[in-house]
Amino acid sequence: MIPPQKNAFFVADMEDVLEVYHQPYDPKRPMICMDEQPVQLIKETRTPLPAKPGHPELIDYEYERNGTASIFMFTEPLSGASQGGS
Repeated sequence: MIPPQKNAFFVADMEDVLEVYHQPYDPKRPMICMDEQPVQLIKETRTPLPAKPGHPELIDYEYERNGTASIFMFTEPLSGASQGGS
């Protein structure tokens, strides 16, 4: 939450950031965006029961926390190039 006395400063700074997205694409000065997603790493504590005809594999909901990690994604949104499978 932004403290009320900081709202004007926040809005002014955010307008500066958003202005970057309105600049035309320049391949010599690409705009690179980064996003981060923290994830929890888990470890199974019990061996799953194998699938049987007509029934899927059974996996217990119990787990052990095994640390955390961060996934980073970098994109160049103004290039117009799209990536991904079909």
